[in-house]
Amino acid sequence: MKTLLIKNARNIITMDEQRRQFPGGSMYVEGQEIKAIGVDLPYEAADEVIDARGKIIFPGLINTHHHLYQTFTRNIPWAQDCELFDWLLTLYDIWHHLRPEDVYLSAKVGLGELLKSGCTTASDHFYVFPNGVSGELLDEEIRAASELGIRFFPTRGSMSLGRSQGGLPPDEVVQTEKTILQDTMRVIETYHDASKFSMTRVGVAPCSPFSVSRDLLRESAALARSYDVRLHTHLAETKDEEDFCLEKYGMRPLQLMEETGWVGNDVWFAHGIWFNDEEIIKMGSCGCGVAHCPSSNMKLSSGTFPIMKMLENGVKVGLGVDGSASNDASSMLLELKVMNLLHKLQHGSTALSAEDCLHIATRGSAKVLGWDDAIGSLEVGKAADLFMIDSKRLEFAGALFDDAALPIITGTSQVDMTIVGGKVVVKEGRLVNTDEGMLAEKAQMAANRLVEVASRHTKVNYRKIRARENSAGAWKYLK
Repeated sequence: MKTLLIKNARNIITMDEQRRQFPGGSMYVEGQEIKAIGVDLPYEAADEVIDARGKIIFPGLINTHHHLYQTFTRNIPWAQDCELFDWLLTLYDIWHHLRPEDVYLSAKVGLGELLKSGCTTASDHFYVFPNGVSGELLDEEIRAASELGIRFFPTRGSMSLGRSQGGLPPDEVVQTEKTILQDTMRVIETYHDASKFSMTRVGVAPCSPFSVSRDLLRESAALARSYDVRLHTHLAETKDEEDFCLEKYGMRPLQLMEETGWVGNDVWFAHGIWFNDEEIIKMGSCGCGVAHCPSSNMKLSSGTFPIMKMLENGVKVGLGVDGSASNDASSMLLELKVMNLLHKLQHGSTALSAEDCLHIATRGSAKVLGWDDAIGSLEVGKAADLFMIDSKRLEFAGALFDDAALPIITGTSQVDMTIVGGKVVVKEGRLVNTDEGMLAEKAQMAANRLVEVASRHTKVNYRKIRARENSAGAWKYLK
């Protein structure tokens, strides 16, 4: 079993239960597992030795919600100044032209960005399966993650409620419930590994209340629990969603989730902005988790996540960057800074410290994913998932007074080294397992093709198309 010794660090920020730090510390790793951590360890040699002099070591950040396929629709001019429903309707016209190679390249770019920002575990919610394209698209994301060396938690998403049935998505990107359930079983049976140091776990993730049927929610929950895997969906992201549920089902979004089996310790929601006080208490008592996505919520004017009420009532909270098209970046460190600033504005200057935000993005996220026995902190018995920043970098000059807060307060977006399961995957700020320049070139060419094909099909400006639409169903909830 390969061994790794990291020695002489400026500091090790463990984020263990006591939030211990080890100035001048070292770490000894066998395989994926940390065997010793602290100062003056009795180890001098290993298969690989890293001198971390001047480096600050942090536990790897954990991204609890993403849509990697959206990497190719960042900075789209006509999707910049609109709220969620209008934004989705605009971009569906592009996304339904996705090919398997697009999914692979977009995932590789997005996951590469995450690794370079200190993320070592990423969950992804993939739910767009265009008509006529192979259903095995989630496989392309898993392939990209495996090549890069990131710990991956893909969730097999789905949409079954098309526009012709009163849902939001166009019929071109929805699937039959039979197809969805069969492929979800295939993905779980092929890729899910429940072992402690697994590199791939799989979840079940119908997209949202406005894109799937009540029956699919029920059947997906039953399927997930029959395989003992976790459940994930969007919920309480916007007021429009709440209005949709009240109109279509006569109940609030969380009531719909309760009725269809979507509450419990194995469930986590994305966003969770519009829960009321009673619902927050209920979520805390039943063990539900929430992926907080501050940049996306701000960009789409969705609202502000009630983070203090969530934490006070025992709701598990983790951090997510959300899809690149509603964030335009896949940087966990940037997301940490945004979260810290947003909640100082919303809840007061002392509500959440930078270290509290780091706790949410590590230990908090690990609990949301049900993986806190292996990841989320640097401790003996846990995975050697970590990132390092060099304290000697110019942007840190004059700022070396609080090591735990440093990358969050200063807003650095990239790290110097990332290690996943004891293996170096980012070195000197560059991805180890891929040619970044070649990847960027291929990815931009694929993105250009995707947008050009969509433009030829629509022939006129997307916004003008939207102004002429007058359909039934979810359209009437657009403001």
